[in-house]
Amino acid sequence: MNRFGVLFLGALIGLSFAAHAEQPMLKRIQTSYALFELGVAEQDPLYILAAAQLRKSIPLSEGTIAPEGGKAEAAEPALDADVMLAAAAPLIQGDPALEGVADDIKAYRTKGVKSGPVYSIVQIKGKGRDTYPDLTFTGGKYAEIYVEGASGMDLNLLIHDAKKRLVCSDTDISAVAYCGWHPKQSDRYSITVVNEAARSGRYSMMSN
Repeated sequence: MNRFGVLFLGALIGLSFAAHAEQPMLKRIQTSYALFELGVAEQDPLYILAAAQLRKSIPLSEGTIAPEGGKAEAAEPALDADVMLAAAAPLIQGDPALEGVADDIKAYRTKGVKSGPVYSIVQIKGKGRDTYPDLTFTGGKYAEIYVEGASGMDLNLLIHDAKKRLVCSDTDISAVAYCGWHPKQSDRYSITVVNEAARSGRYSMMSN
């Protein structure tokens, strides 16, 4: 890659950070997923590397949140920065500039962030439904839930308050779903993840 290409990648990463710096962390993780999917579809390593850098900048902590009747698995998220870099590897092979960028991303360490979103890995059946009851969110603090499955899954997300009122939903045809809302007061919420696909699979359940 020539100098222009490297500068373009730097600008792409910079614009991605600038555009999403004010976004909540889980929304930024969703953005990194979209960038990665675009890069894979276009076979463009620039998007993939930008996605990896964005995701690498957000620290995740392993949690133990599990649905009713289920359990959380001890595993890394299915799609992390290293998986993204592996997808970019054959596209940048023989290009010293981009290989150097990938090495820098791999070595990157987050700074100044003591804790990040909590994730749990859960297995869901085809046409299955997982319910996470009585999760408490603090009033006045922006609340987020994000679920991310493997390509080909179709995950929907529904959030209900203690009075069973729907406060947020994401039901488009996608392997990911995001909900964010502002609780007026500290309250318990029920989180429902629905797998509309016929096949089973693992997904990452993330909360702030």
